Amino acid sequence: MGTTSFLTRARALLHIRNQLVRECLAELLSTFVLILITLSSSAQKVTSFETKGNLLTSYLAGALAVMVGIYTAGGISGAHMNPAFSFAMCLMEQFPWWKFPIFVVVQTLGSFISAGAVYMLYYDAIWHYSNGTLTVSGPRETASIFATYPADYVSIANGFLDQVIGTGVLIVGVMGIMDARNKGVPKGLEPVVVALLVLSIESSMGSNCGCPLNPARDIGPRLFTYVAGWGPEVFRWVEGRG
Repeated sequence: MGTTSFLTRARALLHIRNQLVRECLAELLSTFVLILITLSSSAQKVTSFETKGNLLTSYLAGALAVMVGIYTAGGISGAHMNPAFSFAMCLMEQFPWWKFPIFVVVQTLGSFISAGAVYMLYYDAIWHYSNGTLTVSGPRETASIFATYPADYVSIANGFLDQVIGTGVLIVGVMGIMDARNKGVPKGLEPVVVALLVLSIESSMGSNCGCPLNPARDIGPRLFTYVAGWGPEVFRWVEGRG
């Protein structure tokens, strides 16, 4: 009885009534979960020399992470988790423009924090794999755990087009799933279908640039690697990656 009373008082004390704050915290949490799972799968693949993970497991983890993120906060913030999606929602007049920069900051912050969590989770593995040197290129580079880098043959123009098309397919697909005029997805299974959409894009458009599809997913972790010891090279178009 006493425990129940304490929990009731604690919930009342911690209850947040401001809707914007609730949405921001939900968006932060969903983005954190999304990027935590996504980057962890990459870290497991890289640091184990692909003995405990491969490209397919990374794609599956990234897609399922989207599903988990939507289930985490979809009913509160919409679980955008992606500035490109927030922008599209603004263009469709389904999301107020004044909230757009706030959500972008929150999404980027969530990604940055996630990168830090993954770094701590795989700290020993990263330093063991890299032989004690944090690099962006070479056979033991570890920067690609956190951010996506283009293949050696990809030009800036081709890389830009790659991301426009990939992200465009994602947004069109999600909008189609959300459109009540289309064949409806069984209620509650929308996150699963979105995850399958993400998996299809990753499996077909990932070879050029790693298929980030999400500015926050790339910028937040890239900023983390910059401050964590990889240096300014993380912002350069790197040639000759391992």
